[in-house]
Amino acid sequence: MLKRFLKKFFSKKETKSEIKMEDEDFYYENGFMVMTEVYHLKRGYCCGSKCRHCPFEWRNVENS
Repeated sequence: MLKRFLKKFFSKKETKSEIKMEDEDFYYENGFMVMTEVYHLKRGYCCGSKCRHCPFEWRNVENS
């Protein structure tokens, strides 16, 4: 499950080592890792996963 999350989470240009996770970047809620707006801004784009704190107005989310 974690491998699928990391594959989807990081684009082809990024690697796990290029994005440094800090305490301000995420928190845990009910066993789930929740990315903060700070982290999304560091990343610089919408991943399309309907993240709660997405500052990019879900630009890459498909209409359903």
